[in-house]
Amino acid sequence: MTPDISERAFEDAIEAALLRHGPDAARGGAKSVRESPPSYGDDPLPGGYRKRRPEDYDRGLCLLPADVVDFLLATQPKEWRKLKQHHGADIKARFLGYLSREIARRGALDVLRNGVKDSGCKFRLAYFRPASGLNEELQRLHGANLFGVVRQLRFSEKTDQSLDLVLFLNGVPIFTAELKNPLTGQTVGDAIRQYRNDRDPREPLFAYGRCLAHFAVDPEQAFVATQLAGPKTRFLPFNQGRFGGAGNPPVPPTRQGYPTDYLWERIWARDSILDLIRQFIQEVREEDASRRGMGKRFLIFPRYQQLDCVRRLVSHARNHGPGERYLIQHSAGSGKSYTIAWLAHQLSVLHDQDDRRVFDSVVVVTDRRVLDRQLQQTVRQFEQTLGVVENIDRTSRQLREALEGGRTIIVTTLQKFPVIADEIGQLPGKRFAVIADEAHSSQSGESTKSLKAVLDAESLEDAERAEAGAATPEEELEERVHEEIRRRGRLPNLSTFAFTATPKPRTLELFGEKQPDGKFKPFHLYSMRQAIEEGFILDVLASYTTYKTYWRLKKKIEDDPRYDKRKAEHLLKSFVELHDHAIREKVAICVEHFAELVAQKIDGRAKAMIVTRSRLHAVRTKRALDRYLEEKDHPWKALVAFSGTVEDGGASYTESGMNSVGRDRAIGERQTAAEFEKPEYRFLVVANKFQPASTSRCCTPCTSTRNSAA
Repeated sequence: MTPDISERAFEDAIEAALLRHGPDAARGGAKSVRESPPSYGDDPLPGGYRKRRPEDYDRGLCLLPADVVDFLLATQPKEWRKLKQHHGADIKARFLGYLSREIARRGALDVLRNGVKDSGCKFRLAYFRPASGLNEELQRLHGANLFGVVRQLRFSEKTDQSLDLVLFLNGVPIFTAELKNPLTGQTVGDAIRQYRNDRDPREPLFAYGRCLAHFAVDPEQAFVATQLAGPKTRFLPFNQGRFGGAGNPPVPPTRQGYPTDYLWERIWARDSILDLIRQFIQEVREEDASRRGMGKRFLIFPRYQQLDCVRRLVSHARNHGPGERYLIQHSAGSGKSYTIAWLAHQLSVLHDQDDRRVFDSVVVVTDRRVLDRQLQQTVRQFEQTLGVVENIDRTSRQLREALEGGRTIIVTTLQKFPVIADEIGQLPGKRFAVIADEAHSSQSGESTKSLKAVLDAESLEDAERAEAGAATPEEELEERVHEEIRRRGRLPNLSTFAFTATPKPRTLELFGEKQPDGKFKPFHLYSMRQAIEEGFILDVLASYTTYKTYWRLKKKIEDDPRYDKRKAEHLLKSFVELHDHAIREKVAICVEHFAELVAQKIDGRAKAMIVTRSRLHAVRTKRALDRYLEEKDHPWKALVAFSGTVEDGGASYTESGMNSVGRDRAIGERQTAAEFEKPEYRFLVVANKFQPASTSRCCTPCTSTRNSAA
């Protein structure tokens, strides 16, 4: 018998999995692609959907009218009877029309979360899993949610075009999907092109906010977008990773299925979708360039590693309580700020199996002296209840008061970690979660060094101490944090969640999980290789140019034991690389190489990133680059990206000050990425390990479209 390899067979298998365990399971027409539900922490059982026909869908309302009414009658009959007194026999048509207009105006996310109010009658459009199991009525209402699936849904009133699959929650469309099968000559790339070229974003179903996500899926890979914008639509990978790289792992020989079946088995499971709507999918607004108002709004849908990481951490914390340490190794380009924000908000309302709150307060610490504006804003934008988040950006006393007062989410800097440790140790009756951003090191280790003090020192040891600077450098701060943790040991009332892209050995030992062979590994991993293969960061080793520096030193006595060769080379190298002549020569080579070999690539839109050792190197390189571009009359401009303030020879430099774009306007950290998209900006100068806000791919041609997922 010849196996069915058509796209329809793939669609049948997905539908059968969604209908399993529900009243329409027998109609699936195909056996389940899995023999047993996956083991994934607190993951709910898959399936339980209701099968709906394409004719059940109202193209004008963009709803399943019967499901909307059935859900309201089953969960809120009193409110429905009250509304009927206002509308009479016309209640269904009038309410459904009103609901459709509210979704068009506010978006499905807000309507599903907060419901609608019609003629003084308030209706909930979804019931989420209660934080505790103490209320039986809430449990019943949660179980009354209606999940529907429609195949080959005709979405337009103008044409007969159809979508392969659409998922509904209580009659409201939430996800659409285009399915392809490589065995028939089409892949996920064809599904993406279909969304971009054949799906008119002016259709009501594809309007912003009407659906929460659009999936392009084949048996091997899955991609997701939250907004259709024609050819500019950006789909982001939603894959688990394959042996440390992009893609999905192969199906084990012990079971049947597809590499992408985690999507409909786990992600599209009923409680998983309710959790996505309530906790993960977010509508955020970006600041406009002047920071005087709010700019464009867009939906954030978590990438797979973000969703998987947060759910695993929350599940483990629920089951094990406080007193644990977690290391999350996520590469640059992983959307770490969003992951931290989701984790912080979910830990703040987490209850254990006995319905007791796991953490009284969640403290988010970032490694920069100037509070990371991006992380601060991200955490606050995810706030659904006003007053939950408090930013500690002034004094340690402010931090103590917040900890003692039991504030729900506290955002502060790593420099205040000793205060955090002291206060937590003195509050044994309260339980805390500390989320550390970039636990391994700081972005600005060189910023406090004084070259003049180094050169004026009488001995090499004095020079080394002078190089460290009078202020405590971040390397010392990092060591102090590690020492605090080592000295105090595991506190039973404190769990630590450490995020880093490149953990050092001592960080792995402190926060990692010990393996039988004595090595340590992170709790969750999103590798640099996967980030590169998925296109979120560039492989700098694939196309880079090194600049070798030579210098000759004279010495009176060839074998003078008073000189430590390694220390001397380190200090002299710092002096040489910061010298104006050396920087100018490097800048000249970079610019001329770009002008001759790179500038006209990618239809004349190619850009270049200059990576420097430190923030001080970045400042001096930017200044030299501006002078050189002006001297040689090149038509291009340059930007620099760094955090905080850099001192250099008595002068202070900030990113916004160096990126002045007009007499009264300078762009700062959050605007640098958007400004770099402009065609006149061709060079971006960054310090080593610096990740400019919102752009991991600043060496590639930029578009005007906004990322539709984190």
